[in-house]
Amino acid sequence: MGLSFRRDIWMQRVQVYPPTGGSVTKSPMLESLLKKVGEQGHAFSFQMPPNLPCSVSLHPGPRDSGKACGVDFEIKAYIANAPDNPDEVIEKKDTCRLMIRKIQFAPATNKAGPKVNITKQFMMSDKTMHLDVSLEKEVYYHGDPITVKVKVNNETNKTVKKIKVSVDQFTNVVLYSSDTYSKEVCAQEFGETINATSTFEKSFQVTPLLSNNKEKRGLGVDGRLKDEDTNLASTTLSQGDKEMHGIIISYKVKVTLTVSSGGLLGGFTGSDAVVELPVILMSPKPAEVSDITIKTVDGRDSQ
Repeated sequence: MGLSFRRDIWMQRVQVYPPTGGSVTKSPMLESLLKKVGEQGHAFSFQMPPNLPCSVSLHPGPRDSGKACGVDFEIKAYIANAPDNPDEVIEKKDTCRLMIRKIQFAPATNKAGPKVNITKQFMMSDKTMHLDVSLEKEVYYHGDPITVKVKVNNETNKTVKKIKVSVDQFTNVVLYSSDTYSKEVCAQEFGETINATSTFEKSFQVTPLLSNNKEKRGLGVDGRLKDEDTNLASTTLSQGDKEMHGIIISYKVKVTLTVSSGGLLGGFTGSDAVVELPVILMSPKPAEVSDITIKTVDGRDSQ
C-alpha cells in the first residue's frame, strides 16, 4: 500500500564519555581494539535483556524494494547535548551505527524426538490403516538431514502409491497483529508402494535449506548482517511475554501417504493419510574462540 511501519525502542543507554566510573570487563577483542585507537578509545559494555526477540527477517519478493520486515538491533553512538534525554534530536553527521544480531542456540541436551500414530478409516473398507511416524531427536541443526521413521500396518484393501515427507515453516508475526503464515521449505516424494494387508517400515531423510527457497516471499530467515549469508529462521524458544518476541518461528514435519484402492473407483474411494510432528530447527552453540581476527580501518588483520 506504499506505507511503512517501524517501531524503534531504546533498550539501554550507556554514557561512554566522560566515563561514569563503571567497570568494564575487557575481552581480547576489546583489548586489541583499544590498542589500535590509542588513548582516544573508550570501552563500554551492556547486557541485552533476556526477553528480547531474536533477529528475524521476512524474505522479500523479487520485486520488493526497501528494508525487509523483521526485527533487528543496532548500537548507535552519538554526540549528545544532554546526559540522558531519550527525546533528543540526533544529528546524522554526529552518529555512528553498528548492526548486531541476537540469536538463540540449540539447548545442550537433545531429547528423543516426538512420535505420533493415527488410525485411518477409508470409504468402502471395514478395515483400518495404522500409521506411526517418529523423529530420531527433538532438535536438528541447520543443514543437517532430518530422519523420519515411518511405520505402516495396512489392514485394508487399499494400496499406498507414494509417500511424501515435507517440512513447513510457521511464522507468527506479533509485531502489529497476530498473523500466522505457513511456507513449505522442504518436500520430497518417495515412490514406495505398500500393498493391501501388508506392513511397511522405513526411515526417510529430508534437509530443509534456505538455498532451495530463495524465491519464496515472506519466508522467515535469521537476521542478516550486511551481505552475509544466513539460514532459515531458527525455532523461537519461549523467553517470556509473547508480545516481546516480534516474530515467532516454528516448524512441523508432515508425512502424507497417498492411498488408492485401484479399479474404476480408485480415484474416488482413495484418500490421504497425513501426520504432523513438531521439530526444532536451530544452530549449535559455537565453541569458545581464543583467537579473534579484527579488521582494522586500514584493512590490516589483527589477532
